[in-house]
Amino acid sequence: MLRWALIFFLVSIVAAVFGFTGVAAGTAEIARILFYIFVVIFVVTLLFGLGRG
Repeated sequence: MLRWALIFFLVSIVAAVFGFTGVAAGTAEIARILFYIFVVIFVVTLLFGLGRG
């Protein structure tokens, strides 16, 4: 999941450099959503790991 967020972020950077602002904004939003999903899943698995002992 983190890999996909980084890929979308890099696509966003490249699109911004070439002037495709709509594509850059869209891919940046997707990257941000994927990053937050990754963080939530990471925290949940971390808490379950601590609970198991």
